[in-house]
Amino acid sequence: MELIRCIQAEWLKRRHSLASWLVIVGGFFTSVILIIAKLVHYDKLAEANKQPGFWRQHWLNSWESMAILLLPLGIILAVSLITQLEFRNNCWKQWHTTPQHFTTMYFSKLLVLIFMLLQLFFFLNIGIYLSAVLPGLFVKGTSYPAAEIPFSLFAKQNLIFFITSLPVVSLQFLAGLQFKNFMVSLGCGITLWIASIALLTWKYSYILPYSYSSLYFFNIAGRFKHQINFSYWSLGWFFLFTVAGYILYITKKEKG
Repeated sequence: MELIRCIQAEWLKRRHSLASWLVIVGGFFTSVILIIAKLVHYDKLAEANKQPGFWRQHWLNSWESMAILLLPLGIILAVSLITQLEFRNNCWKQWHTTPQHFTTMYFSKLLVLIFMLLQLFFFLNIGIYLSAVLPGLFVKGTSYPAAEIPFSLFAKQNLIFFITSLPVVSLQFLAGLQFKNFMVSLGCGITLWIASIALLTWKYSYILPYSYSSLYFFNIAGRFKHQINFSYWSLGWFFLFTVAGYILYITKKEKG
């Protein structure tokens, strides 16, 4: 019950953060761009909707910029913002005087971040569907996409994209708790993301967990493949960063 109450309190606090808007905007951003692009090139819309591979191509178009750019950057920014709430409002001392264990405080914050990531994926998938069907409503002679939606495939890929995002969440959370300056944790995350992009074609690029969503996208798009299990590697890094962050948090002498 203590953990549930703590999660509820953290969830209320995040509503007043810019991170809440980032989740909504990030979830629908790519879809809005795709809708505009389809309406601009409306003459190709009717033929595209008749293609048997419509949903797969639309899925890849929707995820390309998301997996490589928007998802890791959005997580870096959102997690840094949420983690820094107490630092910006000078609330750490007040927070630590409440009758709650440090363990509960740590994991309640981490779980809220994971719930927000789930929320982002929910908005993203709604946006992907809407960007597939809405343009056709405005273009005469365009029918609903003829191909069947491969729900099981998309569900599996959604799950793996979600899992590949977890190491970024846990490492940014660790950094955000260690540094009072918002720019430090943000800068560390962006630096690691840039390094992962620069090393994408390196055969050992999978050692950088910030590259996992990009590498997995390239795998499903058939551009180049890494013979590793992204889920296992991501969960391994997530567990390592979570445990390391927890130890650093409870042993930190000055917690705010």
